[in-house]
Amino acid sequence: MSAVIANHQSGPLRGLSNLLYRRSTLYLLLLLTPPLIWFGVVYIGSLFALLWQSFYTFDDFTMAVTPDLTLANYGALFNPANYDIILRTLTMAIAVSLASAVLAFPIAYYMARFASPKEKAFFYIAVMLPMWASYIVKAYAWTVILAKGGIFYWMIQQLHLEGLLGSLLTVPGLGGNTLSTSHLGRFLVFTYIWLPFMILPIQASLERLPPSLLQASADLGARPRQTFIQVILPLAFPGVVAGSIFTFSLTLGDFIIPQLVGPSGLFIGTMVYVQQGSVGNIPLAAAFTLVPIVLIAIYLSIAKRLGAFDAL
Repeated sequence: MSAVIANHQSGPLRGLSNLLYRRSTLYLLLLLTPPLIWFGVVYIGSLFALLWQSFYTFDDFTMAVTPDLTLANYGALFNPANYDIILRTLTMAIAVSLASAVLAFPIAYYMARFASPKEKAFFYIAVMLPMWASYIVKAYAWTVILAKGGIFYWMIQQLHLEGLLGSLLTVPGLGGNTLSTSHLGRFLVFTYIWLPFMILPIQASLERLPPSLLQASADLGARPRQTFIQVILPLAFPGVVAGSIFTFSLTLGDFIIPQLVGPSGLFIGTMVYVQQGSVGNIPLAAAFTLVPIVLIAIYLSIAKRLGAFDAL
Protein backbone atom coordinates (compact mmCIF):
# COMPACT_ATOMS: atom_id res chain seq x y z
CA MET A 1 0.00 0.00 0.00
CA SER A 2 2.79 2.42 0.89
CA ALA A 3 4.50 1.59 -2.45
CA VAL A 4 1.33 2.52 -4.39
CA ILE A 5 1.09 5.84 -2.55
CA ALA A 6 4.76 6.55 -3.21
CA ASN A 7 4.35 5.81 -6.93
CA HIS A 8 1.29 8.00 -7.06
CA GLN A 9 3.09 10.87 -5.35
CA SER A 10 6.07 10.59 -7.68
CA GLY A 11 3.99 10.22 -10.87
CA PRO A 12 3.74 12.63 -13.81
CA LEU A 13 0.90 14.64 -12.26
CA ARG A 14 2.98 15.19 -9.15
CA GLY A 15 5.93 16.31 -11.27
CA LEU A 16 3.72 18.71 -13.25
CA SER A 17 2.28 20.09 -10.01
CA ASN A 18 5.76 20.70 -8.61
CA LEU A 19 6.83 22.37 -11.86
CA LEU A 20 3.84 24.74 -11.84
CA TYR A 21 4.41 25.47 -8.16
CA ARG A 22 8.03 26.42 -8.75
CA ARG A 23 7.27 28.45 -11.88
CA SER A 24 4.24 30.56 -11.10
CA THR A 25 4.65 32.50 -14.34
CA LEU A 26 4.09 29.32 -16.36
CA TYR A 27 1.02 28.50 -14.26
CA LEU A 28 -0.41 31.97 -14.88
CA LEU A 29 0.34 31.67 -18.59
CA LEU A 30 -1.55 28.36 -18.83
CA LEU A 31 -4.54 29.93 -17.07
CA LEU A 32 -4.64 33.01 -19.28
CA THR A 33 -3.89 31.42 -22.65
CA PRO A 34 -7.42 30.08 -23.46
CA PRO A 35 -9.31 33.32 -22.63
CA LEU A 36 -6.62 35.43 -24.33
CA ILE A 37 -6.89 33.32 -27.49
CA TRP A 38 -10.67 33.70 -27.41
CA PHE A 39 -10.43 37.44 -26.79
CA GLY A 40 -7.75 37.98 -29.42
CA VAL A 41 -9.19 35.83 -32.20
CA VAL A 42 -12.94 36.17 -31.75
CA TYR A 43 -13.26 39.71 -30.37
CA ILE A 44 -10.22 41.67 -31.50
CA GLY A 45 -9.92 39.66 -34.71
CA SER A 46 -13.52 40.26 -35.75
CA LEU A 47 -13.20 43.94 -34.85
CA PHE A 48 -10.09 44.38 -36.99
CA ALA A 49 -11.79 42.48 -39.82
CA LEU A 50 -14.69 44.92 -39.64
CA LEU A 51 -12.38 47.94 -39.58
CA TRP A 52 -10.45 46.55 -42.54
CA GLN A 53 -13.71 46.46 -44.50
CA SER A 54 -14.08 50.19 -43.86
CA PHE A 55 -11.42 50.69 -46.56
CA TYR A 56 -13.46 48.74 -49.14
CA THR A 57 -15.39 50.44 -51.94
CA PHE A 58 -19.19 50.49 -52.18
CA ASP A 59 -20.74 50.91 -55.62
CA ASP A 60 -23.90 52.99 -55.30
CA PHE A 61 -25.15 51.78 -58.71
CA THR A 62 -24.73 48.02 -58.32
CA MET A 63 -25.00 48.06 -54.48
CA ALA A 64 -21.94 45.82 -54.38
CA VAL A 65 -18.89 45.92 -52.12
CA THR A 66 -15.51 45.51 -53.80
CA PRO A 67 -12.12 45.03 -52.09
CA ASP A 68 -10.66 48.13 -53.75
CA LEU A 69 -9.06 50.08 -50.91
CA THR A 70 -10.08 53.71 -50.44
CA LEU A 71 -10.30 56.41 -47.76
CA ALA A 72 -13.56 57.78 -49.17
CA ASN A 73 -15.62 56.19 -46.37
CA TYR A 74 -13.71 58.10 -43.71
CA GLY A 75 -13.97 61.26 -45.77
CA ALA A 76 -17.75 60.73 -45.85
CA LEU A 77 -17.85 60.94 -42.06
CA PHE A 78 -17.13 64.66 -42.35
CA ASN A 79 -20.03 65.32 -44.69
CA PRO A 80 -22.52 67.71 -43.04
CA ALA A 81 -25.22 65.03 -42.61
CA ASN A 82 -22.88 62.41 -41.14
CA TYR A 83 -21.04 64.94 -38.99
CA ASP A 84 -24.42 66.05 -37.60
CA ILE A 85 -25.15 62.44 -36.61
CA ILE A 86 -21.83 62.19 -34.75
CA LEU A 87 -22.34 65.51 -33.00
CA ARG A 88 -25.94 64.64 -32.04
CA THR A 89 -24.87 61.31 -30.54
CA LEU A 90 -21.93 62.83 -28.65
CA THR A 91 -24.11 65.62 -27.23
CA MET A 92 -26.72 63.13 -26.05
CA ALA A 93 -24.07 60.90 -24.43
CA ILE A 94 -22.61 63.84 -22.50
CA ALA A 95 -26.04 65.13 -21.45
CA VAL A 96 -27.17 61.70 -20.24
CA SER A 97 -23.95 61.22 -18.26
CA LEU A 98 -24.31 64.60 -16.53
CA ALA A 99 -28.00 64.07 -15.72
CA SER A 100 -27.35 60.55 -14.43
CA ALA A 101 -24.61 61.85 -12.14
CA VAL A 102 -26.88 64.56 -10.70
CA LEU A 103 -29.69 62.09 -10.06
CA ALA A 104 -27.49 59.24 -8.84
CA PHE A 105 -25.34 61.10 -6.32
CA PRO A 106 -28.04 61.80 -3.67
CA ILE A 107 -29.29 58.19 -3.88
CA ALA A 108 -25.78 56.77 -3.66
CA TYR A 109 -24.88 59.14 -0.82
CA TYR A 110 -27.88 58.08 1.25
CA MET A 111 -27.17 54.40 0.57
CA ALA A 112 -23.53 54.75 1.64
CA ARG A 113 -23.78 57.10 4.63
CA PHE A 114 -27.25 56.88 6.20
CA ALA A 115 -29.10 53.72 5.12
CA SER A 116 -29.44 50.87 7.60
CA PRO A 117 -28.57 47.36 6.40
CA LYS A 118 -32.23 46.62 5.60
CA GLU A 119 -32.67 49.94 3.81
CA LYS A 120 -29.45 49.35 1.87
CA ALA A 121 -30.71 45.94 0.76
CA PHE A 122 -33.97 47.55 -0.35
CA PHE A 123 -32.10 50.19 -2.34
CA TYR A 124 -29.88 47.57 -3.98
CA ILE A 125 -32.94 45.63 -5.08
CA ALA A 126 -34.71 48.81 -6.24
CA VAL A 127 -31.67 49.85 -8.29
CA MET A 128 -31.03 46.42 -9.78
CA LEU A 129 -34.66 45.40 -10.36
CA PRO A 130 -35.18 47.47 -13.55
CA MET A 131 -32.06 45.84 -15.02
CA TRP A 132 -33.72 42.43 -14.77
CA ALA A 133 -36.52 43.46 -17.13
CA SER A 134 -36.16 43.24 -20.89
CA TYR A 135 -34.41 46.25 -22.37
CA ILE A 136 -36.75 46.43 -25.38
CA VAL A 137 -39.84 46.08 -23.17
CA LYS A 138 -38.70 49.04 -21.07
CA ALA A 139 -38.08 51.14 -24.19
CA TYR A 140 -41.52 50.28 -25.59
CA ALA A 141 -43.11 51.03 -22.22
CA TRP A 142 -41.59 54.50 -22.24
CA THR A 143 -43.07 55.22 -25.68
CA VAL A 144 -46.49 54.64 -24.10
CA ILE A 145 -45.66 56.63 -20.96
CA LEU A 146 -44.45 59.65 -22.95
CA ALA A 147 -47.19 59.59 -25.60
CA LYS A 148 -50.06 62.05 -25.45
CA GLY A 149 -52.69 60.58 -23.17
CA GLY A 150 -50.01 58.64 -21.30
CA ILE A 151 -49.12 58.73 -17.60
CA PHE A 152 -46.54 61.48 -17.96
CA TYR A 153 -48.96 63.87 -19.67
CA TRP A 154 -51.64 63.03 -17.09
CA MET A 155 -49.23 64.00 -14.27
CA ILE A 156 -48.35 67.24 -16.08
CA GLN A 157 -52.03 68.10 -16.35
CA GLN A 158 -52.64 67.36 -12.69
CA LEU A 159 -49.77 69.69 -11.75
CA HIS A 160 -51.00 72.34 -14.24
CA LEU A 161 -47.61 72.45 -16.01
CA GLU A 162 -48.92 72.16 -19.59
CA GLY A 163 -47.47 75.56 -20.48
CA LEU A 164 -44.01 74.65 -19.21
CA LEU A 165 -44.05 71.36 -21.13
CA GLY A 166 -45.21 73.11 -24.28
CA SER A 167 -42.42 75.68 -23.99
CA LEU A 168 -39.84 72.89 -23.55
CA LEU A 169 -41.06 71.07 -26.62
CA THR A 170 -40.79 74.21 -28.72
CA VAL A 171 -37.15 74.84 -27.78
CA PRO A 172 -35.01 74.59 -30.96
CA GLY A 173 -33.11 71.31 -31.07
CA LEU A 174 -35.46 69.34 -28.83
CA GLY A 175 -37.73 68.50 -31.76
CA GLY A 176 -41.13 66.82 -31.87
CA ASN A 177 -44.63 67.77 -30.78
CA THR A 178 -44.85 65.27 -27.93
CA LEU A 179 -42.29 63.82 -25.55
CA SER A 180 -42.38 60.47 -27.36
CA THR A 181 -41.29 62.21 -30.59
CA SER A 182 -38.75 64.65 -29.13
CA HIS A 183 -35.09 64.60 -28.19
CA LEU A 184 -36.19 65.52 -24.67
CA GLY A 185 -38.18 62.29 -24.41
CA ARG A 186 -35.24 60.34 -25.83
CA PHE A 187 -33.00 61.95 -23.21
CA LEU A 188 -35.41 60.93 -20.41
CA VAL A 189 -35.46 57.32 -21.57
CA PHE A 190 -31.67 57.14 -21.89
CA THR A 191 -31.26 58.57 -18.38
CA TYR A 192 -33.74 56.09 -16.91
CA ILE A 193 -32.18 53.07 -18.62
CA TRP A 194 -28.56 53.83 -17.67
CA LEU A 195 -29.10 55.39 -14.21
CA PRO A 196 -28.30 52.17 -12.25
CA PHE A 197 -24.89 52.05 -13.95
CA MET A 198 -24.14 55.44 -12.38
CA ILE A 199 -25.56 54.79 -8.91
CA LEU A 200 -23.53 51.69 -8.09
CA PRO A 201 -20.00 53.04 -8.82
CA ILE A 202 -20.73 56.25 -6.90
CA GLN A 203 -22.11 54.26 -3.98
CA ALA A 204 -19.02 52.04 -3.98
CA SER A 205 -16.68 55.05 -3.92
CA LEU A 206 -18.65 56.68 -1.09
CA GLU A 207 -18.53 53.43 0.90
CA ARG A 208 -14.74 53.63 0.88
CA LEU A 209 -14.71 57.13 2.39
CA PRO A 210 -13.12 56.92 5.87
CA PRO A 211 -15.52 58.34 8.49
CA SER A 212 -12.49 59.79 10.27
CA LEU A 213 -12.04 62.29 7.43
CA LEU A 214 -15.54 63.64 7.93
CA GLN A 215 -15.02 63.80 11.69
CA ALA A 216 -11.71 65.61 11.20
CA SER A 217 -13.37 68.11 8.88
CA ALA A 218 -16.06 68.80 11.48
CA ASP A 219 -13.48 69.10 14.25
CA LEU A 220 -11.60 71.70 12.21
CA GLY A 221 -14.74 73.83 12.03
CA ALA A 222 -15.91 73.05 8.49
CA ARG A 223 -19.62 73.37 7.86
CA PRO A 224 -21.49 70.45 6.23
CA ARG A 225 -21.49 72.30 2.91
CA GLN A 226 -17.74 72.86 3.07
CA THR A 227 -17.16 69.22 4.01
CA PHE A 228 -19.23 68.08 1.06
CA ILE A 229 -17.53 70.36 -1.48
CA GLN A 230 -13.95 70.06 -0.22
CA VAL A 231 -13.83 66.49 1.14
CA ILE A 232 -16.69 64.25 -0.03
CA LEU A 233 -17.07 65.41 -3.62
CA PRO A 234 -13.36 65.26 -4.59
CA LEU A 235 -12.99 61.78 -3.10
CA ALA A 236 -16.22 60.52 -4.70
CA PHE A 237 -15.51 62.12 -8.07
CA PRO A 238 -13.61 59.05 -9.41
CA GLY A 239 -16.80 57.05 -8.82
CA VAL A 240 -18.79 59.61 -10.80
CA VAL A 241 -16.32 59.35 -13.66
CA ALA A 242 -16.39 55.54 -13.42
CA GLY A 243 -20.18 55.55 -13.72
CA SER A 244 -20.01 57.99 -16.63
CA ILE A 245 -17.88 55.46 -18.53
CA PHE A 246 -20.93 53.20 -18.67
CA THR A 247 -23.52 55.89 -19.37
CA PHE A 248 -21.35 57.59 -22.00
CA SER A 249 -20.33 54.46 -23.90
CA LEU A 250 -23.76 52.79 -23.74
CA THR A 251 -25.51 55.91 -25.03
CA LEU A 252 -22.90 56.35 -27.72
CA GLY A 253 -23.50 52.91 -29.24
CA ASP A 254 -27.21 52.39 -28.61
CA PHE A 255 -29.52 52.02 -31.60
CA ILE A 256 -32.79 50.76 -30.08
CA ILE A 257 -33.89 53.82 -28.11
CA PRO A 258 -33.16 56.26 -30.99
CA GLN A 259 -35.39 54.08 -33.19
CA LEU A 260 -38.28 53.77 -30.75
CA VAL A 261 -38.26 57.18 -29.03
CA GLY A 262 -37.75 60.64 -30.43
CA PRO A 263 -37.68 62.17 -33.90
CA SER A 264 -36.26 60.47 -36.98
CA GLY A 265 -32.76 61.91 -36.52
CA LEU A 266 -30.16 59.14 -36.75
CA PHE A 267 -27.59 58.27 -34.10
CA ILE A 268 -24.30 56.47 -34.69
CA GLY A 269 -25.81 53.12 -33.70
CA THR A 270 -28.83 53.51 -35.95
CA MET A 271 -26.62 54.73 -38.79
CA VAL A 272 -24.50 51.58 -38.56
CA TYR A 273 -27.66 49.46 -38.41
CA VAL A 274 -29.24 51.17 -41.43
CA GLN A 275 -26.12 51.19 -43.58
CA GLN A 276 -25.23 47.58 -42.86
CA GLY A 277 -28.72 46.06 -42.79
CA SER A 278 -30.96 48.07 -45.10
CA VAL A 279 -28.56 49.71 -47.56
CA GLY A 280 -25.82 47.10 -47.50
CA ASN A 281 -23.08 49.72 -47.36
CA ILE A 282 -20.86 47.74 -45.00
CA PRO A 283 -17.73 49.89 -45.62
CA LEU A 284 -19.47 53.08 -44.46
CA ALA A 285 -21.03 51.24 -41.50
CA ALA A 286 -17.58 49.96 -40.56
CA ALA A 287 -16.16 53.48 -40.81
CA PHE A 288 -18.90 54.71 -38.47
CA THR A 289 -17.99 52.02 -35.91
CA LEU A 290 -14.55 53.61 -35.62
CA VAL A 291 -16.09 56.86 -34.33
CA PRO A 292 -17.36 55.51 -30.96
CA ILE A 293 -14.14 53.50 -30.58
CA VAL A 294 -12.05 56.67 -30.90
CA LEU A 295 -14.38 58.71 -28.69
CA ILE A 296 -14.47 56.05 -25.97
CA ALA A 297 -10.67 55.64 -26.13
CA ILE A 298 -10.26 59.39 -25.58
CA TYR A 299 -12.83 59.31 -22.78
CA LEU A 300 -11.13 56.34 -21.08
CA SER A 301 -7.77 58.10 -21.17
CA ILE A 302 -9.33 61.12 -19.47
CA ALA A 303 -11.14 58.89 -16.96
CA LYS A 304 -7.90 57.10 -16.11
CA ARG A 305 -6.22 60.40 -15.32
CA LEU A 306 -9.13 61.24 -13.01
CA GLY A 307 -8.72 57.95 -11.12
CA ALA A 308 -11.95 56.35 -12.36
CA PHE A 309 -10.48 52.86 -12.65
CA ASP A 310 -9.68 52.86 -8.94
CA ALA A 311 -13.41 53.27 -8.21
CA LEU A 312 -14.56 50.33 -10.35
